[in-house]
Amino acid sequence: MTDTGGAPGGEGADTPTPSQGVPQASAPGSGESKRPEDHAASPATPPRGWQAPDAPPTPPPGWQHGPSHRPDAPYAGQQPPPQYPPYQQYQPPRWNPNGLGKPGVIALRPLNIGDILDGAITAIRRHALLVLGIGAVMAVITAAITFVVQKYALANLAGFASTVQLGPAATEEELRNAVFGTFGDTFLVLISSSLLTSFLLTVTAGLMAAVMSRAALGREVTFGIAWGEVQPRLLPLLGVAFVYALLSTIGVLLCIVPGVLAWVFWALAAPALVLERGTFRDAFARSVKLVSGAFWRVLGVLLLARIIESFFESIIQLPFTLGSGVFSQMFNPAKVTVPGTGDLLLASAGQIIAGTIAIPFVSLVTVIVYLDQRMRREGMDIELARAAGVQPPPAW
Repeated sequence: MTDTGGAPGGEGADTPTPSQGVPQASAPGSGESKRPEDHAASPATPPRGWQAPDAPPTPPPGWQHGPSHRPDAPYAGQQPPPQYPPYQQYQPPRWNPNGLGKPGVIALRPLNIGDILDGAITAIRRHALLVLGIGAVMAVITAAITFVVQKYALANLAGFASTVQLGPAATEEELRNAVFGTFGDTFLVLISSSLLTSFLLTVTAGLMAAVMSRAALGREVTFGIAWGEVQPRLLPLLGVAFVYALLSTIGVLLCIVPGVLAWVFWALAAPALVLERGTFRDAFARSVKLVSGAFWRVLGVLLLARIIESFFESIIQLPFTLGSGVFSQMFNPAKVTVPGTGDLLLASAGQIIAGTIAIPFVSLVTVIVYLDQRMRREGMDIELARAAGVQPPPAW
């Protein structure tokens, strides 16, 4: 008997036959749930956050890949770096040749010798009528007093000439008296001329201090303005001029070292008296204080100004000296020539012309040295710039 099929509860009931076919996977969305064995057969889905061992690390949140992220751009949640100004190379301040400015005849800064001489010449050129007018008055006074002294001394010189012509007939005593008398008169003329020149130069320096106080600021200055500054201190100025001229002149003629010290250390007394409005004693004390520590510099500037003055006066007076007959004495020393009144007047004319320029020049140099020492020691250039309304130039 043939077996036509297995019983439903038999051994091979669960085994499919070819006629029954192979079970197929259910299509998605069919509503039929997958069995656990179907999950084992499908591709595995990695858990959240899992990565393969050979994969590159996952960048942090907010990280941008590629060149779109700038190196200086901060990440998410990071503070931006501080911003600094761009680098600038250091440049030293530019040097200004005029310091805080040049509103007037001098630059507002410490001056050198060339600046001092140029300032004096510039002041004469810009205020020629006032400066040369004061110089002419002082030159006339100097020439007049010198003429009187020389006229008095020439009487003894004429007696000496007659004594020399006596020859062997003159006794020794007569010759001695004539020689000493003549040399005494010559020394009197020399010391009186030196005293007078120093005195008038000091008085002129006081007047030029009032002129320079406005000329250095570029302001208008007239004789009335300058005289208004000097008049209240005229008597102390004359006293300073007399003491300074007497001590410096006698010191130079008798003992040169004390005379030079007095001439240099007290040279700035007259400008200090007029501009600082101090007393007689304060003027000398201020001059010593300003010159201390700069003795050789002040000496060199004042000496150079006197050399220029002497050279200029010699050139101007040379034609007048040739016409007076005094110059011919150098070519015939055996013959004693006594100049007459006309010769002395001609020489005085040359002295007036030369002194009109030379006296203000030396006085202005003295005043500028005073201003320069105050700018070096006390910062007077800042005060002058503030008084002139000059704004300091930019340093960069």
